[in-house]
Amino acid sequence: SSEQIEHLHRRFKQLSQDQLTIRKENFDSIPDLEFNPIRGKIVHAFFDKRNLRQESDGLADEINFEDFLTIMSYFRPIEMNMDEEQLDRFRKEKLKFLFHMYDSDHDGKITLQEYRNVVEELLSGNPHLEKESARSIADGAMMEAASICVGQMGPDQVYEGITFEDFLKMWQGIDIETKMHVRFLNVDTIAHCY
Repeated sequence: SSEQIEHLHRRFKQLSQDQLTIRKENFDSIPDLEFNPIRGKIVHAFFDKRNLRQESDGLADEINFEDFLTIMSYFRPIEMNMDEEQLDRFRKEKLKFLFHMYDSDHDGKITLQEYRNVVEELLSGNPHLEKESARSIADGAMMEAASICVGQMGPDQVYEGITFEDFLKMWQGIDIETKMHVRFLNVDTIAHCY
């Protein structure tokens, strides 16, 4: 809505410090993001050209307000008047955004190492969990992904990694539409840090 766009424009101006673009370092001033264990992946997602719906791969150095709106569109709630086809497309867009956060080398697959990296980052704040335990959790999750996506594998088969189609299967039945949101965009929050 126009009201939401106005709200996002105010937030964009605060983040950019009234500049025409936002750079990665502008995200350093967001208190709610500061202690997030996957902070780097979240910031990276804002500059990932795949999420900006650009043809090319890689990262943008800066984003303008239109790019910012494109990224924020992944977080908008579902609309009551959406039909099944629109809901399916909307869900796939959200999941594609998440998939890109895991697929750090942009090869279209989430490998075991990429998954381990995310799990280790997520669990890094827990002082009672050793790195090996985090790896075991990631390995177990990857084996479960393989069983969901490939089924029974032979002893000589190797699961190369999670494709986007696999990712869709794994998230089937999980309510991503209401769970994927961004709390740090609240304009009132940023006002308190000045």
